[in-house]
Amino acid sequence: MKRKIISIDDRKCTGCGQCIPDCPEGALQLIEGKARLVGDLFCDGLGACIGTCPEGAISIVEREAVPYDEKTVMGTIAKQGTPVIKAHLEHLTGHGQTAFYNQAIEYLIENDIAIPEHAAPERKSPPASPCGTHPVAGRMGEGVCPPAPHTPHPLATCTGSAAHSISRGSQQGIPHQPTGVTTGSELRQWPVQLALLNPAAPYFDNADLLISADCVPFAYPGFHAGFLRGRILIIFCPKLDSDIEGYIGKLAAIFTQHTIKSITLLHMEVPCCGGVRYVVDKALAKSGVTVPLDEKTVTIEGTVE
Repeated sequence: MKRKIISIDDRKCTGCGQCIPDCPEGALQLIEGKARLVGDLFCDGLGACIGTCPEGAISIVEREAVPYDEKTVMGTIAKQGTPVIKAHLEHLTGHGQTAFYNQAIEYLIENDIAIPEHAAPERKSPPASPCGTHPVAGRMGEGVCPPAPHTPHPLATCTGSAAHSISRGSQQGIPHQPTGVTTGSELRQWPVQLALLNPAAPYFDNADLLISADCVPFAYPGFHAGFLRGRILIIFCPKLDSDIEGYIGKLAAIFTQHTIKSITLLHMEVPCCGGVRYVVDKALAKSGVTVPLDEKTVTIEGTVE
């Protein structure tokens, strides 16, 4: 069958082994000084190992591969103890892999292994009928839903990606640790997602950039006052966004076309989030410019390291 699965570039892999701990499924091993995919059936293709590779040697491709076998994988994971079982279940949940999650739970039950407390998938009830009754043949107007009016797709006429600045007045000082919760937005431009940004937008001129993984503002309560104030924001996800090479090129264009005074880089503590630094470093190298860079890590608990 053809499916998504990781691929390792031997030319880039240095054999550092940083990807190994982030594959509890046991799909990766160091063999003759290189990370190797030792079995297709162990690789779920979700790419938890990508963010911890400092060389960018790991990517996700689509090719013919042996189907992933969750129950076989659970045999490896269960031997590693409760924390690894919990992490794997939440890994599946976080990627919406409900079928694999159910198979993992079945394995634990079948083998009399305690199911650890974890964030389980939400169970959604089926939506109620908008009409409330079932249509009755031959009786028009009773239990028959009227045709819905045509509504254009919300993105068909969307102008939300048009670049514009937002005036916030003069801001002096940019504290890294807020003393209180801000009551106003510090956003200075729109859009903010890297895929939508225009590298030629004038708000990049002489800008202090805040480049952030897109989960950070939800985890860190003082994001606006502590980091965003006085900065131009760029967000993306190094794991879920597909066009990483395009992101590197777009950032390089921003660095080349404008004088950037500084970069503050924020990412979560989870391994896959380390890819934010990889993308920025590659873009700086491609542009050939040097910009002062300050990197911060935000924990899941909402603190800054």
